[in-house]
Amino acid sequence: MKQLLASIGILAALAGCTSTPRAIVQGPTTVRPIAAVPMASGSGAIFQSGSNGLFEDRVARRVGDILTIAIEEKLSASTKSDTKANRTGSMSLSANPFSIPYAPGVVDKLGQLSVKTSSGNNHEGKGEATATNTFTGSITVTVTEVLPNGNLMVAGEKQIAIHNEHEFLRFSGVVNPSDIKVGNTVSSTKVADARIEQRATGALSAVQESGWLQRFFLTVMPF
Repeated sequence: MKQLLASIGILAALAGCTSTPRAIVQGPTTVRPIAAVPMASGSGAIFQSGSNGLFEDRVARRVGDILTIAIEEKLSASTKSDTKANRTGSMSLSANPFSIPYAPGVVDKLGQLSVKTSSGNNHEGKGEATATNTFTGSITVTVTEVLPNGNLMVAGEKQIAIHNEHEFLRFSGVVNPSDIKVGNTVSSTKVADARIEQRATGALSAVQESGWLQRFFLTVMPF
């Protein structure tokens, strides 16, 4: 009995390992801003060192600043193949009656000899695949690092819990400050190394998955 329970436990663990999806957004999704350096006393000039420019938009540029990402992902891919191959061949051989010396009329009774052969080979194959994915929404992220070239490493997470359902959206990537639009927003299509992850846990999500034992056998069975 103990061996049976141990086997069931091992199967459950293996099934759990195979069914748990790997997170694509790695690392922290927020960071504390760096303490500001105290500004020197005013010298009477309009521009002070460390202050924002007079005509400079208030957009993310330092660690800890926030930035809104407009998720506008639309991917479409299709492939189609059509293959045809045809090959035919034929051969014909015939011989007229002939006579053997000293035995006239022996071969004449066989009549005309004729041999015909033919062969054919035909192959035709078709394949087509189409995939379309659309993901829209928005998420506000935090600047986690400023790279030496001025680009911003950003990451963020949004969680929503309704009763027993828990949904979360994670995002990370690299933003070029020149792509930030008015309103401190940037399109996800302008983000390099973008990682977008949307998952859900709860009763509604659980009923859409097969049982752990069924997942195990689907994983290990060769057919």
